[in-house]
Amino acid sequence: MKPWPVAILPFLLSAALHAQEPELKNWYNDPFFALSQGFADCPVPLGPFMNHAEMEDDAHYRVERGTTCWLAHKCTKPNSYMYDADIAGAIRAHFTDSHVFDGTSVWITVQRRFVYAEGCAPRAFDVHALQQQLEAIPDVEQVFVRISADARGPLPYKTLAAPNQPASEPANDPATHE
Repeated sequence: MKPWPVAILPFLLSAALHAQEPELKNWYNDPFFALSQGFADCPVPLGPFMNHAEMEDDAHYRVERGTTCWLAHKCTKPNSYMYDADIAGAIRAHFTDSHVFDGTSVWITVQRRFVYAEGCAPRAFDVHALQQQLEAIPDVEQVFVRISADARGPLPYKTLAAPNQPASEPANDPATHE
């Protein structure tokens, strides 16, 4: 058997390292979508993506958090995550053809009636108005708006990582600890 040519070794090493990286997936199919993508080089939020170990670790808490709403008689559905698809649809319908988002890159994640608006926008963008409009969507319990005017500076949200790089951590954001 011939030894591998030295030129192939970097490719094999890269493939081996890539295979060891945990796959990030939206395991629970939480709504995650872009409202806009007009801000150059804005990093995509991590949103509901997690690796398998994080998914397994989160499973119990999702059940507990999801049913708490119903047990407290604050929901008519038995699990607060059951509202998420309708909330996401209402957000999409509300902001259809909205020029409010020109020059912005904003992604929405909906999890257990919580709405996360994350991305980048010019300093003149009215973050407060966005928050109020999202809070007015039926069945939304809480809204977190994490928008940065600087795509290269510390971001107020975790981002999807480029290959071979860990996801970034948000800069001191108290909303990260609900």
